[in-house]
Amino acid sequence: MTLARTRLVALVAAALGSLLVFAGQPALAERGAAPLADAFAKAAAEHDVPRDLLVALGYAETHLDGHGGEPSASRGYGLMHLVDNPTNQTLQEAAKLTGLPAATLKKDDAANVLGAAAVLRSYADKLGLDEAARKDAGRWYPAVAEYGHASSPETSRLYADAVYELLGLGLEARGVRVKPQEVTADRGDLAQARDLNAQAAVASPDYPPAAWVPASTSNYRVSNRETSYNIDRIVIHVTQGSYAGTISWFQNPSAQVSAHYVVKSSNGAITQMVRDKDVGWHAGNSSYNNRSIGIEHEGWVSDASWFTDAMYRSSAALTRHLADKYGVPKNRTGIIGHNEVPGATHTDPGPHWNWTTYLNYVNGGTTNPPSWTTTIDNAGAQFTASTNWGTSAYSGQRHGTDYRFATPVSVSDGAWYSATIPSAGAYQIEVWYPSDPGYNTSAPYIVATSSGNQTVYVDQRSGGGAWRSIGTFQLNAGTQNVVGVSRWTGGTGYVIADAVRISRP
Repeated sequence: MTLARTRLVALVAAALGSLLVFAGQPALAERGAAPLADAFAKAAAEHDVPRDLLVALGYAETHLDGHGGEPSASRGYGLMHLVDNPTNQTLQEAAKLTGLPAATLKKDDAANVLGAAAVLRSYADKLGLDEAARKDAGRWYPAVAEYGHASSPETSRLYADAVYELLGLGLEARGVRVKPQEVTADRGDLAQARDLNAQAAVASPDYPPAAWVPASTSNYRVSNRETSYNIDRIVIHVTQGSYAGTISWFQNPSAQVSAHYVVKSSNGAITQMVRDKDVGWHAGNSSYNNRSIGIEHEGWVSDASWFTDAMYRSSAALTRHLADKYGVPKNRTGIIGHNEVPGATHTDPGPHWNWTTYLNYVNGGTTNPPSWTTTIDNAGAQFTASTNWGTSAYSGQRHGTDYRFATPVSVSDGAWYSATIPSAGAYQIEVWYPSDPGYNTSAPYIVATSSGNQTVYVDQRSGGGAWRSIGTFQLNAGTQNVVGVSRWTGGTGYVIADAVRISRP
């Protein structure tokens, strides 16, 4: 029997086995103490896909929430976001590879995970990843990028980077856990694509803190507001999908929708896609499209976990800027939800959107700081490092006048940031570093939590020149070393220590 035929027989057998499970037996999602964890383990084993990578992909898409089989804005289904639209057919690919009906793939969590694993494996096969290569999660980067079916190289990179960031930081949701781990993402040709996670290389023409990524001209109307129309509304939306996926969808000519701005959940990053002067197609009402600016927020109406404080603060700063510029009332008359547009069929931003918090931030001045925050730069007295750490001002993405660098080595020689924590509790920790292709692929950040040191890993080749959250941690009160940057890593490239910010809401 030929190798190709052997593979075909195996696929058919796997499909038949899956059909028996879903058609005549209790679905996998209904069995076991941790059904979703079991589903990921089964799908990863069946298709030889790294289990943690599969979980991270699902979390980046939906926070592992299948939303009852309801589609996303780009017609993606289930917790793995299997898509059925004119330019992305992962749902149909999954049905063909697994033999499972599309209706089952849409609504059954275990089937959805199995289908995503099959699609991802098919992309790995196209890349020529052999059995040994498939054990290295970093080698799957182009396959992950293809799974997103983004409309441009820069959004492909943004999509895949979101998945690999989760591998470094770790995650836990719905009984499924991924521990922080060292992974070197092999970006291949996408390493040359613009890094939308970094300090904006192409700034927004209307709001400089944002990046500029233009939507397809098929998805909005060129205008000359405020000459042609007066802007008197700001409409708040929720994407019903991921940040990268939404940006890609607005670049897709078949979408026939767009908003002016998109805001990221984890850190509040903003991308502008339609000029303020032009008419975005976001409100579902031509009169309101003409008179309003639309702001999309990454997430799902039914899932409060997407609505972070970083998102609220960043979006509120944008809204405040727009309201001041165009004379929009900074209240619930001028700032409305999509659900409040006359004739609206959408429910966003939904019951989990905190209007009180949002409007307080919109009206609270220029910064709206948390209850306590401190920033520690490498040049200050609260930073300590051995003489093995050099000093550089090479990158313009640096925080302050310079930053520190060292080569990886298997010894304890960390650089530490000390802070006086006012009271025990949960604190968000953000890091700032310049990025460069020669910087570390998996830099270890150590956080001295109340239950012991915890380590997360950050790819310092990307995302530089901006604050980047590495998580929320329980800290003890008092003056102590809180965050360290270790040289002990299997990653390659200089390890960078620049600045950290510690905040308590």
